[in-house]
Amino acid sequence: MTSKFPAAVALAAALSLASGAAFAAAGDYAFEPVAPEMKKGDDVTVALRLVHKPTGKPVADAVIIRTRVDMAPDGMADMQSPVAPLPASEPGVYTFKTDLPMAGRYQISVAAKVQGEPETVVGKVIVKANK
Repeated sequence: MTSKFPAAVALAAALSLASGAAFAAAGDYAFEPVAPEMKKGDDVTVALRLVHKPTGKPVADAVIIRTRVDMAPDGMADMQSPVAPLPASEPGVYTFKTDLPMAGRYQISVAAKVQGEPETVVGKVIVKANK
């Protein structure tokens, strides 16, 4: 007579692991500004921190696949600025060079691939440029 107990335990363990992975989602991550305000100008450095919301820990080694800077919060979404990545200053912080030519609010849209996360992490961060 063979026991079905080991097979049932293995099945339960596999289902438990699969359901745990289903709870992880791109929504578990958020981009936030390191400094929400800065001086307007050309070649401004903007730093964003990517955080895993459930743990509050920064997420290092994400691959930024798309960025955009515009003035959508002030009703000028067509006013875009060029964006260039800069070397990381610390783990979980992603730094960019852009132009913030006038005082106002700018939206930084970012899409990233996070290791182990099948979905693309997307964020919109608002920063303010002062005179």
